[in-house]
Amino acid sequence: MAIPQIKTQVGTSKQAGDAAEESALRHLQQAGLRLLQRNYRTPGRGGGEIDLIMRAPDGTTVFVEVRQRANASHGGAAASISVTKQRRIIFAARHYLMRLREPPPCRFDVVTLECGVIQWLQAAFEAC
Repeated sequence: MAIPQIKTQVGTSKQAGDAAEESALRHLQQAGLRLLQRNYRTPGRGGGEIDLIMRAPDGTTVFVEVRQRANASHGGAAASISVTKQRRIIFAARHYLMRLREPPPCRFDVVTLECGVIQWLQAAFEAC
């Protein structure tokens, strides 16, 4: 007897996250940014991940965190990026930049999607 498969929240969340990243990517490309890499991860546990790495028309490398929320309860999408999450993104960005002979200027942006509205927060946080 076959056991029916049940869709888990993980699959649904992953699909929603992938769709949000795709929407953010299109939005940034329409603004003139060029995709360098998607879902960059550092090796090992405790590392970081960067959703999108883009190049701005002025040559700046832009590390983008994409966040989606169905509503603004609990502070909304932008507020969900904790200091710990920022540190992991910065760690991953440094790892990415170490591969380059001459690191370009860079910044950390956030793209939020809430209630169907995309908001692009440029230089949302800094690497201190």
